Amino acid sequence: MKNVPEDFAAHLGSEATTTCHCWRVSLRDGVVLGFTEHDEALAFGGVTYLAASGFQASESDSEAGLAASSGEVAGGFSSEAVSEEDLAAGRYDGAKVELFLVNWKEPEQHMLLKVRQIGEVTRAGGAFKAELRSFAHQLSQPQGRVYGRRCDAALGDAKCGASLAAFQASGAVVSVDRSGRMVVSGLGAFEEGFFRQGKIRFSGGANAGRSFDLDDHAVRDGMVNLSFWLPLEVPPQVGDAFTVTAGCDKTFATCKAKFANHLNFRGFPHMPGADFAYSYVTSRTQHDGGALFS
Repeated sequence: MKNVPEDFAAHLGSEATTTCHCWRVSLRDGVVLGFTEHDEALAFGGVTYLAASGFQASESDSEAGLAASSGEVAGGFSSEAVSEEDLAAGRYDGAKVELFLVNWKEPEQHMLLKVRQIGEVTRAGGAFKAELRSFAHQLSQPQGRVYGRRCDAALGDAKCGASLAAFQASGAVVSVDRSGRMVVSGLGAFEEGFFRQGKIRFSGGANAGRSFDLDDHAVRDGMVNLSFWLPLEVPPQVGDAFTVTAGCDKTFATCKAKFANHLNFRGFPHMPGADFAYSYVTSRTQHDGGALFS
């Protein structure tokens, strides 16, 4: 049940109404932003809702029960409101969005319509479109641990326990080819593949402060090459400084040989695979419930 203030209910019941929509966006880093479809900025509840932000709502659906409803909000990039760089950096991923119906003549007269969470964000042609999901969608997400042969921890986190300092190095971009593959300096002491499937974080250039996934770490003609898992929207430039972290393929063998961290391995390397699950009893095999591995 929605709570409609008496003064706002009286306004909605009048012959002529002056209403618009406002969005309050709470980012995961604690920043709160306000946007409105009105042609002037509005303020209420300690938040200023910017006009000319290009925000515009599309149709939305909702269902009774625990079904996850969804909708969309679209708009153009504005340096005062939403920037393409912030969206590309993932600042809005998982943000909480509160949709208000507001009397723009008396902004203190407002009511909360919906609370949503930003899902998939697409960008094209100087505009963006963000999916707004109800919080019920979290009920369909896996909860707890998923049992598998590979480790479910992120390298260096509290569950992993490995110290990243010993598996990081700093360098700089020497050259970049048309495919985005970089020739870099500072990594000559590491064997080929050490940083494969690792992370790179730039400390200089247009991508300063942003991290990206690496695909490959190769040595060609004596030069160290790094390539990205996905092409970067803003290609790195010669001289850009970075810090790179070793990659981990989540297997027990890599955890033991590369990181000497096998005592903290968070996977189940001896789980029976599909070949065992689909096998059948024969006179040459033993299926008595005993240990599979000694």
